[in-house]
Order: sequence, then C-alpha cells, then structure tokens
Amino acid sequence: MKVERGQLVRELTQNGRAGKLPALRIKFMKAPAELFSLKGKVAVVIGGTGVLCGEMAEGMAAAGAGIALVGRDTAKAQKRLDSIAKTGGKAEFFPCDTTSKAGLQKLLADVLAKFRRVDILVNGAGVNSPTPFFDIAEEEFDKIITVNLKGVVLACQIFGGHMVGQKSGSIINVGSASGLTPLSRVFTYSASKAAIHNLSKNLAREWATAGVRVNILVPGFFPAEQNRKVLNPERVAQIMGKTPMKRFGEADELVGATLLLASDAGSFITGAEIVVDGGFNAMSI
Repeated sequence: MKVERGQLVRELTQNGRAGKLPALRIKFMKAPAELFSLKGKVAVVIGGTGVLCGEMAEGMAAAGAGIALVGRDTAKAQKRLDSIAKTGGKAEFFPCDTTSKAGLQKLLADVLAKFRRVDILVNGAGVNSPTPFFDIAEEEFDKIITVNLKGVVLACQIFGGHMVGQKSGSIINVGSASGLTPLSRVFTYSASKAAIHNLSKNLAREWATAGVRVNILVPGFFPAEQNRKVLNPERVAQIMGKTPMKRFGEADELVGATLLLASDAGSFITGAEIVVDGGFNAMSI
C-alpha cells in the first residue's frame, strides 16, 4: 500500500495524541546544502564588528542569511559590510549599546523594520583583562560583568522574547574555554563566561518546547582584540603545551559550528556546548 508522506505524519501524530504510541516526527533527509542553508533567515550578530563574530557573520551571509551587524565602531563595521557584499551577501550595520535594555529594544525594532524578521541571535560582545585578583578594581569588575553577562541577559530577554512569541529561533551565545575550566589570570572574565554557559543551559531548558534553541559556541584560543594583551610569549607557550593541534585557531574555523547551530542541521541541538579548540579541553598529561 502506498502511503503519502503527509498521510504518514498525520496518522502517527493522531495515534500519539490518542495514546496508542508516542508521536513521531517523520522527516525525509535534505541534501547537505539545504540542511545547512540559511536562505530567507535573518541573523543579528552582536559583536559582529570584532574578529570572531565578524567571521561568523560572513559565514552566515554566505549561507544565505541577511545579517544585522551590531557594534559601536562604524569603520570596522564598514570593512565587514564590504567583505560580505563582495561575496553577494546582504548586511546592514546597527550601532547599539548592547548593555542597555532600551538600546536593545530599539535594535529589535530597527532590525524588524529593515528585515521584517529575526531568526538567529549571536551574542559575542566581550572584554577581558589579566589583572591580578587582589588588584581588580570595582570599575573593571563592573565593566567586564556588564558587557560579558548583563548584555547577554538583556539580549536574550529582548530577542528571546520575540523568538518565543514567534515559536522559532536559534540563539548562539559565545562562551569560552574558561567557561568550562577556569583559566589563570583572567578572573572576572572567567566568572562572566561561566555564567553565560549556565544561563544558556537554563534558557535552553525553558524555551525548548517553544521552538527556540539556545546553545554555547566555545572557542579555544583564537587571537583577537580582547585577548591580545594576555598573549605574552610565556602564555603562548602554556597554551601550545595544552593544545594537541599545536596552533591557534583561525577565525573562519568557527563558521562550521556556527552554521550547525544556526541552521536546520542543528534542529535537535539545544543546551549544548560546542567546543572548537584544537583539542585544548581534551588535554591532560
């Protein structure tokens, strides 16, 4: 007997509701290009003027997403917009103080006015400092916690609320190797990133049935603006000694994991820590 796809899905779902057997979600395999495609979707990339999130934004644009690039530096933004445009991508820059709830509410309204939708949020703004523990000033502590944690909390409230309302969305919070196991010398940064990991898992649980996925992308050591002051020769030697691949990551090596989490390829992935670190977290002695 020939059974049409739609008929099979309806019968299995109805039987599940009737208590005859668990409802099954039957889908037929997509081609890889379709599975990882972001065509027709819109991604808001907070921290998109930086090295890592800028590359993530380019990768999503290449996969078909419209990009709302969020940051404060217009010159850096323009360079990234030009790079996206060269490959046929579509992106707009939205300057925003992402530590302000009012600023983020305006950002959501502006993005919706421009793109008509929001499907993906990347929270990647961050600051760091190698200040010795006893020397950490309140002002420095407050700044790092405000940018790295408060900004993410607020963005998840504003954009997460919109996604829960529309019953779909993917949030990618950029964590850190220091959010898994604390790294020396970066005390406040480590605390802020550990909180991001914890928050993301909490939200993943809360919003799972609303069709909103929340995951943590965990970069290992990628030279970028926020960690250059920490990477002296001694520190580099320590990192290489704990990285099986014996090298730093390249920014474009985050694109694959980003597309997995942003696209339908990751439709059953939520609350996960996707580690991209050359084996750093797997290393002991």
